[in-house]
Amino acid sequence: MSSLFFASTKLVVVDSMSMFRSRPYVTRISCGAQNDVRSAPTSTLWHKDFGYTGGIRKNATTTSFITPQLNTLRYFPLSEGPENCYNINKVPHGRYSVRIYFGLVAEPSFDDEPLFDVSIEGTLVYSLPPGWSNHDDEHAFVETLVFLDNGTASLCFHSTGHGYPAILAIEILQVDDKAYYSRPGFGRKTIFRTSQRLSCGYRNSKFDVDYDGDLWGGDRFWSSIMTFGQNSDKPISTKSTIQSASVAPNFYPQPLYQTALVSTDNEPDLMYTIDVDPNKNYSVWLHFAEIDPLVTDVGQRVIDISINGDIEFPGVDIVKMAGGVNSALVLNKTVAVSGRTLTITLHPTTGTHAIISAIEIFEVITAESKTSPEEVKALQSLNLALGLPRRFGWNGDPCFPQQHPWSGVDCQFDRSSNKWVIDGLGLDNQGLRGFLPDDISRLHHLQSINLSGNSIHGPIPSTVGTITSLEKLDLSYNYFNGSIPESLGELTSLLTLNLNGNLLSGKIPAALGGRLLHRASFNFTDNAGLCGIPGLPTCGPHLTVGAKIGIGFGACVAVVVIATCITCWWKRRQNILRAKRIAARDAPYAKKRTHFNHIQMSRHNHHGQHHENNTRTAVENGPPLLT
Repeated sequence: MSSLFFASTKLVVVDSMSMFRSRPYVTRISCGAQNDVRSAPTSTLWHKDFGYTGGIRKNATTTSFITPQLNTLRYFPLSEGPENCYNINKVPHGRYSVRIYFGLVAEPSFDDEPLFDVSIEGTLVYSLPPGWSNHDDEHAFVETLVFLDNGTASLCFHSTGHGYPAILAIEILQVDDKAYYSRPGFGRKTIFRTSQRLSCGYRNSKFDVDYDGDLWGGDRFWSSIMTFGQNSDKPISTKSTIQSASVAPNFYPQPLYQTALVSTDNEPDLMYTIDVDPNKNYSVWLHFAEIDPLVTDVGQRVIDISINGDIEFPGVDIVKMAGGVNSALVLNKTVAVSGRTLTITLHPTTGTHAIISAIEIFEVITAESKTSPEEVKALQSLNLALGLPRRFGWNGDPCFPQQHPWSGVDCQFDRSSNKWVIDGLGLDNQGLRGFLPDDISRLHHLQSINLSGNSIHGPIPSTVGTITSLEKLDLSYNYFNGSIPESLGELTSLLTLNLNGNLLSGKIPAALGGRLLHRASFNFTDNAGLCGIPGLPTCGPHLTVGAKIGIGFGACVAVVVIATCITCWWKRRQNILRAKRIAARDAPYAKKRTHFNHIQMSRHNHHGQHHENNTRTAVENGPPLLT
């Protein structure tokens, strides 16, 4: 379906209203920079690179005049993992132009041109072609138009085995929500990747800002082209004001329409060809303004426009459709291309020459469905608990792009939620040393878990028993301890259970033992403390966890009571011994005193009568004199 954009009262009113809207959201990051910097010639502000990603800071070599003249970049060796992402938070909901610039590490040891893939919000949008660093053109960056609606922008770089991804700078520029609205069904599921953007007849390549373009246009880059072929055309220009250029929703800069290429008598047709990837859809935007002084009225120039041989716009009269001379006209068509080239031909049917001001060509990409956010969070929790090495590179979306899923993760599409889910974990023999978190139950679509051959410790979470779709659970040759959760017996789909080679103890749940009779394959060997099924020791009285806790508590109380009694007895015994020692020490003095008293008492008895007879004399005569 074709779309026409031309001057109208409604469009002019929208443009007038746009002056009162707020400024668009803009973020520019100078990758690897430790401080904010500004780049010439417009003193554009680039924010420092902090807290967005991993990777390594390095000095940069730029490869094109298009790229901002920045001195640093961030590169991602394989030790950082095959997938690495910039995660930019607090991005308002809306449509954005996202531009990523590439660079080279400025060190002699980095002489290989890196080739890698780029994804935005989980959708693969670009693969760097060989030789990109030797072309002074748009190969130095990738630009997309994409909806960002979850408050973040996730920009990921995927190693392909040809050098390390190196990123010079990132721009996220908000545009109108209906910018480049091209067809029914256009919306959040549509991503436009810029294949080509040409300013015809203009001598210098420029950004919108160099044209004093509206900020809501997204600061597009326009490559200059002075001819489509030798002697086939000529450039023309005007200083006249162009009507209806910078209007919503695309806000094209007015100077874009003040130059054009016009065909010549030698070649009346204008023809432009671009190399493209086959079997994809492309959105073509053609820009016109009748600035040729030889054409002043309707019907003086009429052209047919074809794309790859098919006439898509017959009988285009620019003056008539734009509402006059020096007025902007934009035509749009989305086409399917099966070959490797896209050719635009403008053939004059009235008049002798064709004319065109600018061309935009976008690859149309359908955004991939994302992985369930709940399951992504569960994987992130699992990553932290198990201590996955950085080489795993669990960044971005686990399932997308499909060419670069997370290592050790299997995905399937869940039609009920219209999202991708995790149905398999294969992390065996990876040197993992953490523990298995309860959050693994949030991966409730899992059919297979293989964590064998690691050093994972701690108990087996009982929540594993809630993953009802689980068919295979292999936790063998780890350091799991404690008892086997009773909940595992509730996994009616479980066909393979390998718990051998751990430190498990206690009685095997009866439900699991019964499943052995139904062609299930279970392995509990090499766990010295397990019992309860043939081939393992016979269990003693089986106690519940509560009973075990009660017995333990009672034993502790008994130990305290016994210790108290022993302490009291010991103190009493010490007191008795101390008393005996004191008595033994005083015994000789006590004996002498007893003997003396005995003598005194004998004397008293012998002289008692005499004393009684002399009492009176003593009283009468007074006390005797002591000599």
